[in-house]
Amino acid sequence: MESGFGSGFGADFGSGGGSGGKLDPGLIMEQVKVQIAVANAQELLQRMTDKCFRKCIGKPGGALDNSEQKCIAMCMDRYMDAWNTVSRAYNSRLQRERANM
Repeated sequence: MESGFGSGFGADFGSGGGSGGKLDPGLIMEQVKVQIAVANAQELLQRMTDKCFRKCIGKPGGALDNSEQKCIAMCMDRYMDAWNTVSRAYNSRLQRERANM
């Protein structure tokens, strides 16, 4: 998974897009935002995997049985629902605070 995310950033980062070696702050900021979003998505996936594995898999084996599959699916759904709820509340609060400045 990691090989697909973020590939190509190293070659393009700060190249200025052919503008004579000058750095484009807007381009750099966009690339940083994308890298942060990718890192956040990877962290979310890793945490969700760790928590749901510990919760649902009693004795790791060669395959998941039916109850483990259901547990994993439900755990991941609940984790994503909670993440989305917290994210919406956080973004809403940030927007209110920015409006009050």
